[in-house]
Amino acid sequence: MALDGFNDQSFSRKAMKAELLDAETELKLAYAWRDQRDEEALHRLITAYMRLAISMASKFRRYGAPMNDLIQEANLGLMKAAEKFDPDRGVRFSTYAVWWIKASIQDHVMRNWSMVRTGSTSSQKSLFFNMRRVQARLEREAAARGEALDRHEMRKMISTEVGVPLHDVEMMEGRLAGSDFSLNATQSSDDEGREWIETLEDEDAQQSARVEHKKDIETLRTWLVEAMSALNERERFIVRERKLRDTPRTLESLGDELGLSKERVRQLEAAAFGKMRKNLEAQSKEVFEFFV
Repeated sequence: MALDGFNDQSFSRKAMKAELLDAETELKLAYAWRDQRDEEALHRLITAYMRLAISMASKFRRYGAPMNDLIQEANLGLMKAAEKFDPDRGVRFSTYAVWWIKASIQDHVMRNWSMVRTGSTSSQKSLFFNMRRVQARLEREAAARGEALDRHEMRKMISTEVGVPLHDVEMMEGRLAGSDFSLNATQSSDDEGREWIETLEDEDAQQSARVEHKKDIETLRTWLVEAMSALNERERFIVRERKLRDTPRTLESLGDELGLSKERVRQLEAAAFGKMRKNLEAQSKEVFEFFV
């Protein structure tokens, strides 16, 4: 694939040397991949448009993500486009791929902008990538008219311009203005101050509860081992395979392995459970009632 042995410089050089596809060749490659899963055709198609991926990735450098990461995300979008492209629609692959490349880069930028997810809806995504540009233009236009816009007026104008609810503008403004802070930061300038993480409630079970739970598990295991000791080897095997595996086996599969009918395996299983029941009942009433 086009990303094999990827690094920024080698990838860029490879992209600049890639062939330029005419419409007819592009169509043949697209059909070869869609209909015959021809990986060589897919490789040629993707390689031919790596320069498009790099060009689009460079437009997002201002968001602070490493260029290598942006190029990789752009190429992931390019590969998704190749996978979903339908040559019968009469659209050039480059035109179709632009949307997938841009979507892949935007998702990466938003995921890495903050540890707190910045936004997932279409309106939030539109705001994230357009809010500052629209705000700067509105400020320039207001200054040219000799006007000064307050924050509320600006938010309303951005809301109208981008076509999103006002509360989304207010939320995104706060997200873009803020930054992530470590929970290990102290609450005061004093080095001995309490860290913010110490103010969070511990949602885990208390130590005493964990100890009790561990003790209960050990006790149950002991009861189970003692109950199974009353079984013969074949009965223990059936119980383990039917009840103690993450994926229980069927009566039919056990019958095939043991050379028995499915009904006979069921009878042996029932008999084994009967023996275990008597063993547990004999130990104590408390043990028996727990398993009933």
